[in-house]
Amino acid sequence: MNQTPHADHRYIVALLENDHCLIEEIYRRFATRVERLVCANNGTSEDARDVFQEALLIITRQARHQGLVLTCPFEAYLYLVCRGQWLNELKRRKRMGVTIQETERFKDVTDAGVLADATLNEDERNRLFRHFFEKLPHSCQSLLKLSWSGISMQEVAEQLGVTYAYARKRKSECIAQMTAWIQASPLYKTLKH
Repeated sequence: MNQTPHADHRYIVALLENDHCLIEEIYRRFATRVERLVCANNGTSEDARDVFQEALLIITRQARHQGLVLTCPFEAYLYLVCRGQWLNELKRRKRMGVTIQETERFKDVTDAGVLADATLNEDERNRLFRHFFEKLPHSCQSLLKLSWSGISMQEVAEQLGVTYAYARKRKSECIAQMTAWIQASPLYKTLKH
C-alpha cells in the first residue's frame, strides 16, 4: 500500500486539531452519500447521522493512537468506514444475511478499502477489549490501569497497599480472565488477527 499522504490527509489533520471550518466541510461534502447508503439499507436519516458521527470518531482515534496516514481520497475512505459501521450495526440488530446495497461508486479504492478495513478491525478490537475490561472486578480494573500507566509494579503494589508478589500474581490473573472472555467471544472469532 502507498505510504505517501494523499492531499485529503488535511481532513485527518482537521479532525485531530478540531478545525471547525474543515470539519463543517466534511459534513457538507460527504454526509449526504452516507445518508443515501444507510437509508437504502433499512436505516433512517438519524441512523445515518449516528453512523457518520461514529465513523469520524473512529477515524480520529485511529489517527491519534495508530498514526493513520491517509493514502487515498478521504471521501472513499470515510464512505467505506461508514459502510462497515452500518453493516456491523445491522448485524447487531440481528438482521441475518445482511447485504449492503451500494449507492456509490469510487475510482481506485484499493487503498481506501485496506485503510477502512484496518480502521474498522481496530475499532472492533478496542470495543471488545473495553467491553470485557468493564466486566472485570473493580480491583482488577484499578490494578491494570495503574500497571499500564507507566509506573513500576512496585509502585503499583504500594499504591494499592499489597505486596509486590501479590500485585504481579493478581495482574496475571486479571489479564488471563479478560483474555479468556475475549477469546470465547463470537466477535473475537470474526476479527482479523
